[in-house]
Order: sequence, then C-alpha cells, then structure tokens
Amino acid sequence: MLLGLGLVGYSYFSTSAEEREQIVFYIKNVDPFWVAISLLLGILSHLSRAIRWNYLLQPLGYQPKISNNLFIVLIAYFANLGIPRSGEVLRATALTKYEKVPFEKGFGTIVTERVIDLIMLLLVIILTLILQTDVILDIAKTKGLNMVAMLSVAVVGVIGLVIFLRIIKKSNSKLVQKLRAFLTGLLQGILSIFKMEKKWSFIGHTLFIWLAYVGMFWVIKYTLPETASLGLGPILVAFIAGAFAISATNGGIGLYPIAVSAALGIYGVGSVSGDAFGWIMWISQTLMVVVFGAISFMVLPLLNKSS
Repeated sequence: MLLGLGLVGYSYFSTSAEEREQIVFYIKNVDPFWVAISLLLGILSHLSRAIRWNYLLQPLGYQPKISNNLFIVLIAYFANLGIPRSGEVLRATALTKYEKVPFEKGFGTIVTERVIDLIMLLLVIILTLILQTDVILDIAKTKGLNMVAMLSVAVVGVIGLVIFLRIIKKSNSKLVQKLRAFLTGLLQGILSIFKMEKKWSFIGHTLFIWLAYVGMFWVIKYTLPETASLGLGPILVAFIAGAFAISATNGGIGLYPIAVSAALGIYGVGSVSGDAFGWIMWISQTLMVVVFGAISFMVLPLLNKSS
C-alpha cells in the first residue's frame, strides 16, 4: 500500500501543473458510454467466474448458489485492494461458512483458477509477442533482461519444490501430517478440473473471462482522441503492463497508470494521454470493485442468515 501511495506521489510530482490539469480534464470529460461498456464487461467477467467456479466444485460433491459465488468473488476482489492475495483466503473461508465446502478443497479450486489465469495470461503474452515481436524484443534488450538468469531462477525454484515435497511425504511429525492433510485436500481441489463433466463449458467461460478483460481495456481507448486509433498489438502490450502492475501493488494503485502510460508511450502516445488512459481505466474498475464489493459484504450475510 505504501509503495502504491508512493507511486501516486511520484506521478503527481513528475508532472507539471499544466499536465495534471490536462489529465484531470480528460478524466472529467470522459465519454460515459465507453466507461459503462467497460464496467459491464467487468461485471459479466465476474459473473462468468462465479458460474465457472461451480464446474470445479461439482466433482467434489458441492454446488453452491451462483449468487453466493458472485458475492464471494466480488468480496475477494474488494479485499485484495487492502491486502494483496487476502481475497483468495477470504473466498475459501466464505465458501466454507455459507456453502459448507471444506476450506482446503475450496482453496484448491481457487488455486486451480489462478493456475488457469496464469496460463491464459501466458497465452495473451505469446499472442502479443507474435503480433509485436520486434517491439518487445527491442524493449527487453533496452532493459537488459537476461533470459538465462530468469530460466536459472525457475530451475532452482522447481528443485526447491521437489525437495520440499519429499520432506513432506516422508516426515512423521504431527505438524507435517496436518500440513500433508491440508495439501491433499488442496490437491483434490486442483485436480477437480480433470474430473468435471462440463469441460467445454469451463473452457468457454475461461475464454469469455479473458476476452472480457481485454475488451474492458480495449473500449477505454475510445475515450481519448490520441488512443482511439490504436490497434490490437499496442493495446495488448498496455494490457499486459497493467496486469503486472496489478500484481505488484494493491489493485495496481499508483503503478497501474504509470505502467500503462509507459507501454502506450512506446507507440507514440503522449505521457498526458497515456496517464489519462491509465487513470480512467484504473479509477473506473476500482470504483466498480469497491462499490459492488462493499454491497456484497452487506448482502451475503443477509441472504444466508441460516448459514
């Protein structure tokens, strides 16, 4: 949170009074139609995620209400704005409370979702690399990214994981046995994807969720004259930059507009328009999460009084 707020301060002091005035002007005069379309796509992606969650839970013998799933998902996104990754724990906890799904199994399905999301993000990155190979390789070279070092870190991580799993498997410690039981339930949740009956529906919802993510970013380009003509390639580069920014700070606070603006700057978009694009996207989506997340916090217990 402090990092994010520090970056907000950096953004403020790194722009002139005239630039800040222009950014505020863009934000105040944004076309509400395109923002509304972006918000609609965001809500539909959350609804699709709530429906898709049941495809992972059904093989485990559970079928929560879609409404409960939706409220829990929105609460999780809301919680992540305060404490990163706390939303995943809160999702599993709420699912246990209101739908009687064991925590470790529910959490396992959430981990599965995150693995799927990572795969989809990698696919988007691959698509972007194909569309913008020359641009991205030039950036990597300029920033001094070392692929050999990155692969070495990944190999060390895999070796460490293998050693950790062998220790867990052989130890007779009571604490380790409890951890083993938790990991077994977690694994059942992850492997539920291979047991689901509606695999194609799951895949369909997954594709829709990520098309909605890109779509909600894409339509914001029409709110600014300088970005309206951008093609798919530049938008995907900025989308990926924003995705990594969200992982780095609470909901991308402070960093999101900087990352998106920097990505758009590669294609000649001015810093003022790039900053305005990033802030319009971040403010609209954050307000959506805050409003609907807060409502879900209040509504979920009321609709499940007997739970």
